Amino acid sequence: MHAHPLTLNATLERLAPGTALRDGLERILRGRTGALIVLGFNDEVAAICDGGFELDVEFTATRLRELCKMDGAVVLSDSGHHIRRANVQLMPDAALPTGESGTRHRSAERTALQTGYPVIAVSQSMKLITVYVNGARHVLQGSSEILSRANQALATMERYRQRLDRDNQYLFRAELNHYSTVSDVIAVVQRMELLRRAAETIHRDVIELGVDGKQLSIQLAELHGDNEHDLEVIVRDYLVSAALPSDTAVKAALTSLRNLPDTELVKGTLVARILGFPVAEESLNQWIVPRGYRVLNRVPRVQPFLMDKLVAEFGDLHRLLEVNIDDIAKVEHVGTLWARHIHDGLSRLRR
Repeated sequence: MHAHPLTLNATLERLAPGTALRDGLERILRGRTGALIVLGFNDEVAAICDGGFELDVEFTATRLRELCKMDGAVVLSDSGHHIRRANVQLMPDAALPTGESGTRHRSAERTALQTGYPVIAVSQSMKLITVYVNGARHVLQGSSEILSRANQALATMERYRQRLDRDNQYLFRAELNHYSTVSDVIAVVQRMELLRRAAETIHRDVIELGVDGKQLSIQLAELHGDNEHDLEVIVRDYLVSAALPSDTAVKAALTSLRNLPDTELVKGTLVARILGFPVAEESLNQWIVPRGYRVLNRVPRVQPFLMDKLVAEFGDLHRLLEVNIDDIAKVEHVGTLWARHIHDGLSRLRR
């Protein structure tokens, strides 16, 4: 099972407005007929196909529309460029779970679970296109509905971005002037994760909109910025660890943040626990010294491996801000030119 698992986003990209497959589905809806379409073909799919006839013809929207006039399912090649079977009855394992009641949709859900290929069910009575993929069920909507929803999400994301920029700038100044606290760090991490989640939701809308989502994509990119990288850097700066935090430890912390339900993300103590801080209320107001990754990240062209060398050598941001060019130049792989560039960059940030 799941020999060819595809993500929902990858499937929605294949079904977006402007694609031949979406054109075919729209023709089926306008023709007021139903359809059952498997987006991939292999021996496992062949084994559950009963009856019908074999084809190996190039995919076109009109061919899909005509073949779906028959009651059976249509099976496409993995690439979607060819139609392999038509008018077949799908016979997936009846023991597989399904929450659907209609015969067509039950077959679609079970076939997707058994084969790992996305399966589309077009409902004649409800005039809906439902996609089953990787254990998920998704109903395709029209562009106007998606745009309305996405614009509301963009307004929310814009508020997240404004609050994040404010809190982030406060933390940055606090770091440079030695008064940052655990609660300041947690506030920024929470804002970054909220922004990431909002962007993830809108990104799916962009994919589903296809050619109609170009302007939305531009707005999303502007609001999102480099948030994913910034979130990784702040975790690397503050994750409690005896030595420099490993990539594995940073990834594990980011995964734990990602898995927090929305209702728990807003609780500072839970975010503190993920970062390794004590969770007592008084501990959140303690001063904390960053390693220096966030500040070094604002000095242009400094590569991550050099940041690691500098942080390992000087220990934390306070020490890094005090050293001179000669001290920096002595660090392995740095040298005089980079030392001057880094020292000047840090000096500019402090002004």
